[in-house]
Amino acid sequence: MAYKISSFEDKTTNESMVDKSELDTFPKLLRHNATRLPDRPAMREKEYGIWQSWSWRDYYEQVSAFANGLASRGFKRGDKVMLVGQNRPRLYWAMSATQSLGGIPIPTYADSVADEMRYVIEHAEARIVVAEDQEQVDKMLEVREHCPNIDLIIYDDNRGLRDYDPNLVISFEKIQEEGRVFVINNPDYLQQNIDQGKGSDTAVILYTSGTTGKPKGVVLTHSNLVSNAKACAEFEGLNENDSVVAYLPMAWVVDYFISYAQAHVCGYCVCCPESPDTLVHDKIEIGPTYHFTSPRVLESQRTDIMIRMEDAGAVKRKMFSFFLGVAECVGIDIAEGREVSFKNRILFRIGKILVYEPLKNVLGYSRTRLTYTAGEAIGPDMFNFFRAIGIHLKQVYGQTEASPFVTLQPNNQVRPDTVGVPITDVEVKLSEQGEVLYRGPGVFQEYFKNPEATSSAKTEEGWVHTGDAGFFDNEGHLKIIDRTKDVGKLNDGSMFAPKYVENKLKFFSQILEAVTFGHDKDYVTAFINIDHGAVGDWAERRGLTYASYQELAAHPEVYKLIENCIVQVNQDLSNDELLASSQIRRFLILHKELDPDDGEITRTRKVRRSTITERYGVLIDALYEGKPSCHIDTEVTFEDGRKGTISADLEIRDCEMFIPMAKAS
Repeated sequence: MAYKISSFEDKTTNESMVDKSELDTFPKLLRHNATRLPDRPAMREKEYGIWQSWSWRDYYEQVSAFANGLASRGFKRGDKVMLVGQNRPRLYWAMSATQSLGGIPIPTYADSVADEMRYVIEHAEARIVVAEDQEQVDKMLEVREHCPNIDLIIYDDNRGLRDYDPNLVISFEKIQEEGRVFVINNPDYLQQNIDQGKGSDTAVILYTSGTTGKPKGVVLTHSNLVSNAKACAEFEGLNENDSVVAYLPMAWVVDYFISYAQAHVCGYCVCCPESPDTLVHDKIEIGPTYHFTSPRVLESQRTDIMIRMEDAGAVKRKMFSFFLGVAECVGIDIAEGREVSFKNRILFRIGKILVYEPLKNVLGYSRTRLTYTAGEAIGPDMFNFFRAIGIHLKQVYGQTEASPFVTLQPNNQVRPDTVGVPITDVEVKLSEQGEVLYRGPGVFQEYFKNPEATSSAKTEEGWVHTGDAGFFDNEGHLKIIDRTKDVGKLNDGSMFAPKYVENKLKFFSQILEAVTFGHDKDYVTAFINIDHGAVGDWAERRGLTYASYQELAAHPEVYKLIENCIVQVNQDLSNDELLASSQIRRFLILHKELDPDDGEITRTRKVRRSTITERYGVLIDALYEGKPSCHIDTEVTFEDGRKGTISADLEIRDCEMFIPMAKAS
């Protein structure tokens, strides 16, 4: 039976009669979209190979039923709901329902282990959990042994959950059924709660990835997010005709902003893929017009492209190589309307038909008119690669505390080495130490239950310390060098910016991750994580045998492959006046991938440098002591939570270095 809120039909559909200043919360925006855009698609999900679709009216009705169901169970303003799982419509609806009742949603990373979730639940004092499936429900039941405050676990996918305690573990549909009964006797309850909401109310608490310690809960209000969503939408011309694919972790502020906040402000459609494994194919089917990606995803996509080309026939490889050269030569000039010779313009058009457009389609960018990348710095080479083949890629800069964007790149001023200019109503300045500071309507309220961290990060005047080192170029564009705490100096006084060097290394498809060292040292060294898929494919084509990642990483031919990559980076660095001294002198290939379960990287794949330094101190010492190899025993965490140890003797190699251009001249 279709569920209707009694007062819904009385709402006017004349948008001009709505006071936009009253649309200061997401539940109010949802209610407005249900009248303004009742039949336009708001959300899609692929299930069992078929795309299901919900209009904005449907979205509102689903949320209303669930919200009333929570109300029937005594949900109060200020209550917190934890959400865990992949991107699913019901998890977004649960988020909206929570806010409609004045509650606070807390999304968390689906791949977090139980102990990580336990910390968030205890710290946030969540008593209700909405989980995607049996895997996540089981984690919650394990956590509940230590967190008795959890009194309700609601699940989306019912597979495998038949014999669970029905008083504790309940289906999403069951809560909605209870909501449909509740509304009969309380027809105005939900509407009153939505009207009661204010822009200054907390909209969400998002826990940071915690590169230097325990995650901090960033408190963001509706006004924080709505103001930034409107500013970015106006900046890029986003509206209800756009569409996005929701695939980033729901706990990451960017997914919350694009798949939820901006969707409510613009009225566009959010599409949930069937699974992470089908993401690329699902993107091809949907053809999103607006896309957000991370440097890691771009690195992976480029790796896949290069692997496919290695396996292609000779003619295809030659054609790809030729037209890729054309794109690298003139693609960006054409994209930005600069003068290009007639011959090159014709070659580019041919390449567009034969290579660039098919490649964009394979990557899911066939209809995309805007693609953002952020999260961490991206190498200029990687950035230019995608821009050259016709993908309208832009860099943005921000953080969770900013809700989330601070700067954007204007259409005619897209550059690989800057992150653009401040968005509307945002101010950016540099401290005397070169740290980037900002303030504006998106600035977070506080770190939940952590006043010391709040006062340390945000001044009384509203300026937020980003912890990033940067500077403005002559045209007012912001450039980010590295994390302030990570920028160091070699013993000769020259600058050492590890992330800049690491991004150059990760441009190569064979390198998954890199960690460089050099502060207060005579020279720079590096740890390398190979990309198992790319290097494995490369090894198989050459008849190299191996039985494990560890054996592949230690193979002499693989070392030679990685050494060639590093030599190319060194040659490039030798032309950089500031960072020529950051050429890598020695390196080793780690025997295991850096893993968030081992605390070495965050869930968003940011390196925890202090952890790396502590865990692999013996290897760092060996790099600087001139040793040709080093033995190490490393504790690892398996998927089921068990601990184990991996032992290895790692080879250490020296690399060719080049005389800096300035000295050579």
